[in-house]
Amino acid sequence: MKVIISDDYQNCIQALDCYPALAEHFDVEIHNDTVTSLDAQVQRFADADALLLVRERTPITAGLLARLPKLKFISQTGRAANHVDLAACTALGIPVSAQGSATTAAAELTWALVMASMRKVHLEATRLKAGLWQGHLGVGLKGRTLGIAGYGKIGSVVAGYGRAFGMRVVALGEHETSRTAATNDGVEVETDRRKFFSEADVVSCHVRLLPSTRNSITLADLSAMKPTALFVNTGRSEVIEVGALEAALKAGRPGFAAIDVFEHEPIYQADHPLIGLDNVLATPHIGYVEKDTYEQFFSIAIEQLLAWRAGAPINLLNPEALGKPAAAG
Repeated sequence: MKVIISDDYQNCIQALDCYPALAEHFDVEIHNDTVTSLDAQVQRFADADALLLVRERTPITAGLLARLPKLKFISQTGRAANHVDLAACTALGIPVSAQGSATTAAAELTWALVMASMRKVHLEATRLKAGLWQGHLGVGLKGRTLGIAGYGKIGSVVAGYGRAFGMRVVALGEHETSRTAATNDGVEVETDRRKFFSEADVVSCHVRLLPSTRNSITLADLSAMKPTALFVNTGRSEVIEVGALEAALKAGRPGFAAIDVFEHEPIYQADHPLIGLDNVLATPHIGYVEKDTYEQFFSIAIEQLLAWRAGAPINLLNPEALGKPAAAG
C-alpha cells in the first residue's frame, strides 16, 4: 500500500524516531513542497492508497477527492480542522482519523516572540551583524499587562509565562468557557473589548477559528491599543479582520506586531504586506514545528495508519464511512 505525504518543508519526517514504523509497512512517498492547483494535487496524490496530512497545509476538497479513485484512508497529524471535506470523504467511503494532542510548542514560540519583540532582540542582532552596536531601547515585562485573547489550552500556558515574569494577566472573557477557565486559574477577566485592548501592553491572540470568530478582531480593537503595545498572533490569521492589522500598524496603534500565521501559506519571496513593515517580526508558521511535537503528532498518525491497515481503524472522525464501499484502486 502506498502512503503519500506532502508539505514536509524541512525534509525532516524521515529523520523522526517514529518514521521506521511507517516505512516498514508501507511504500512511502514524501514531497517537500505544497502544490495548490487542483490538477497538480491530483497528479501528486493519484497513486495514494492513503494520505498522511501535515496539519492543514494541503486542503482536501470534494473536487480533489472525486479525482482520486485509489484513495482509501486519510490520517491527520494533530487535531482535525476545516481543511478536510469530511462529508465528501464519508460519501466516498474514505475514513479519516485524527487525534489531537496538547503540546507547549506554540506557547513557547509565543513567548519567544514576546521576549524578542519587547527587548528588540532581532533588531539588535541584525545591527551587530552589520557592524553596528546598540541602537534600540527595549522594554521589560515585569509590572506590565498581558492580555490573552482566546483563553484555552495554549492561551492558559502563555498566561502562566506572563505571571512568572511578574505581569498582570487579563483574559478577554466574552465567552463563558473563557471566563470560567480564566477564573479557575485565578486570572483576571475583562468583558469590555475596548478596555481589554487599550490597557494591554501585550495582547497574545489564541482565538480558535470558527464561523463566529472569523474577522472578530477588528481595526477598532487594534486601534484601541497603545502606540507602545505589542500584538502577537500565533493562532489563526483569519480571526483578524482582513487588512486590519496592516492598517493599524501603519497608523501606529499598536506599535509593533509579532506574527507566525498568514491567510495563505506557504509564503515565498516575502509576498505579504506585513512582512515588509519595519514594526513587524514575522516567522513562517513554526509554532508547532519542533521535534517533540512532530514525534508526538506523527507517532499518532502512523499508529492510525497501522490500525487501518490491520482492519481496526482508530480515532475515526467519520465512522459512518466504514459502512460505505470505498473507492477501488
